[in-house]
Amino acid sequence: MKHLAALYKQELLENVLPFWIKNSKDEKNGGFFTCLDREGKVFDTDKFMWLQGREVWMFSMLYDKVAPNEEWKAMALHGAGFMQKHGRDAQGNWYFSLTQDGRPLIQPYNIFSDCFAAMGFGALYKIEPKQEYHDIAKNTFENILRRRSNPKGQYTKNVAGTRNLKNFALPMILCNLSLELEHILGRDKVNEFIPQVLEEVMEVFYHEETGLILENVLEDGSFSDSFEGRLLNPGHAIEAMWFIMDLAVRLNDKALAEKATAIGLRMLEHGWDKKHGGIFYFMDIYNRPPQQLEWDQKLWWVHLETLVFLAKGWQLTGNEACKTWFEKVHAYTWKHFKDAEHPEWFGYLNRQGEPLLQLKGGKWKGCFHVPRALYQVWQTLEKAPAFSEQPSVV
Repeated sequence: MKHLAALYKQELLENVLPFWIKNSKDEKNGGFFTCLDREGKVFDTDKFMWLQGREVWMFSMLYDKVAPNEEWKAMALHGAGFMQKHGRDAQGNWYFSLTQDGRPLIQPYNIFSDCFAAMGFGALYKIEPKQEYHDIAKNTFENILRRRSNPKGQYTKNVAGTRNLKNFALPMILCNLSLELEHILGRDKVNEFIPQVLEEVMEVFYHEETGLILENVLEDGSFSDSFEGRLLNPGHAIEAMWFIMDLAVRLNDKALAEKATAIGLRMLEHGWDKKHGGIFYFMDIYNRPPQQLEWDQKLWWVHLETLVFLAKGWQLTGNEACKTWFEKVHAYTWKHFKDAEHPEWFGYLNRQGEPLLQLKGGKWKGCFHVPRALYQVWQTLEKAPAFSEQPSVV
């Protein structure tokens, strides 16, 4: 798989990043446009805080990890300035969305706005070590922990006490976020935090009967035979498993990497569309009709995060199934999601693999999953051991 590293590197540096640099920057008001059509033209000017934070993180991370490119740093600072000025309410919670000029549109109901704000400012602090960036990242992370037992707070729609569920997404994100902020939180704090998120992701949401990861469980960790309780999101679970692999490297725990690889492969095998190829968006663990009407769509982030998982699984464990699946998912992803005529990638396909929308960015798709996956796969494949070697967690 090493020969593919150059392909992922080239796609990142010569196709995807130039698209966002050229088209997403709002020169007048600050921040980034993310609603971009196939050619990169802005079709809506609302600004979504979680996508602003993601783009700040992306350009900060690349400046730190790839090259001190001043254009990348300028992009990160540009987005951070808009967020710092307009992004939070009086209590420090990050709004979900703003108007083009920074007026609040949607209340801070979504804790993932906070997660990616913390991630963005944490990465920015690495390349521009101003105390204000450090404090924003740290204070936001602490606010996330305060809210984690009731993430939506007053914006929760469910009636308390009837069917209290907890969702997989937050502990999954915290696996990654804790490592991203280690330079701010400190090693001891992260060491204290890791066992909590590992137990949540690998035990609480793990369905023993099937070996799959559930999206929702009851507060005590037990199974709920309901729409929400039976829900599988294969992409979420697979993405989480490469987060777990990064923690395994941090802990020098090869057994953990192997366990994450096994779970991720089961999710992939279960979620793969045997008829048309690609990975389903949502499924019901008992194969009952899911409530999501978009259940059979094929989404960009699901496939790209799967490629990261498979590359890391091969690198860390040498599991041959990772190599076989990587080649299969790579072929599907590059054939169906990459736009052969214009920069950046399609986000949404129907079950047959045809683009449902021509957009390259919107309310949910921004400068994140495509470039992050290209970077991760490039870096992982470049240092992957030869097939004859016995890889180990370093």
